[in-house]
Amino acid sequence: MDRATKRSDHNIGASRRRGGRAGRRAPVTIGVFLLLAPIVAGCAENDQSTLSPKSSASDEIARLWWVMLIASAVIFGVVLVLLFVAVLRRRGPESPPLSSGRGGLWIPAVGGIVVPIVVLAGLFALTLRTLPKTSPASASATGLTIEVVGRQWFWDVSYPGKDVRTANELHIPVGVPVNVEVSSADVVHSFWVPELNRKIDMIPGQTNRVTLEADQAGTYRGQCAEFCGLQHAHMAFYVVAEPRAKFDTWLARESNPAAPPATPELERGQQVLLGSACVYCHTIDGTNASGKIGPDLTHLASRMSLGAGLLPNSKGYLAGWILDPQHFKPGNKMPGTDLSGSDLQALLAYLESLR
Repeated sequence: MDRATKRSDHNIGASRRRGGRAGRRAPVTIGVFLLLAPIVAGCAENDQSTLSPKSSASDEIARLWWVMLIASAVIFGVVLVLLFVAVLRRRGPESPPLSSGRGGLWIPAVGGIVVPIVVLAGLFALTLRTLPKTSPASASATGLTIEVVGRQWFWDVSYPGKDVRTANELHIPVGVPVNVEVSSADVVHSFWVPELNRKIDMIPGQTNRVTLEADQAGTYRGQCAEFCGLQHAHMAFYVVAEPRAKFDTWLARESNPAAPPATPELERGQQVLLGSACVYCHTIDGTNASGKIGPDLTHLASRMSLGAGLLPNSKGYLAGWILDPQHFKPGNKMPGTDLSGSDLQALLAYLESLR
């Protein structure tokens, strides 16, 4: 066999060996990628993250999460190393059994019993330390109470004693502990603002409490964290934390009834609404629309979203929602409304005036 042929065979063999090693590494690489992908995805989206605390309560939760993650990673790493050593260990026919010798029994006992007990006891103690920070504050310590009722699928929000009812948004003053009382009108929901505090269940016939206290101004996204039906994933809300003066201004504006129509077009739009079935489901304070089934519309135009965080609150989306809400949110309780083009435009103008 000439040198060229030998060199060719050698190159082919080396290539096959490299290909074999690459083939063996491929599943490992894919596995690592699949494990890291959720973490990377979670870090990329930071507007609803427990690891982005904006209050003392959520800061305690994030700290506990990191401690548990690091402890779990260390223990998992040690177990993998021991498993790797056991697999690679070559025992001859005359090798003594693992249980023989002075250290043969206490090493497995310490590694398998004592260490887990110590680690779990430490994590349990840290959890107990976190509980008081995330528990509801006493009634005397809170400066404001908000009632939130979960419904399929939106959030009914009211401020007792302030004559304010809104939907899918909570406004709170910065640095003030706010007592949030939650319940449900139908099935079990779960109220959760990851950046401000823990999740809490909303159970029919029962009122639960959680305290929200934002360290800084901002808009924090909340979510229903308990499967509640077809549109569970589209049941979000926003907590708007703002300086006290700005909050007081918002609260005073929200307590006012809807402004009367200022133009003929707005008056026509109001008549379109009041002459439809909308009045049996929605309330507009200052009119005869007094339904309690759907969200309060008194100050609809001042809100950020439609459909519980599903759509931006813009004229185009509002028109689509009125005509065919099932297209955007199948299974919701609102039927479509059949309107002519001129009536729809007048109605949209009126709704956009409700600020």
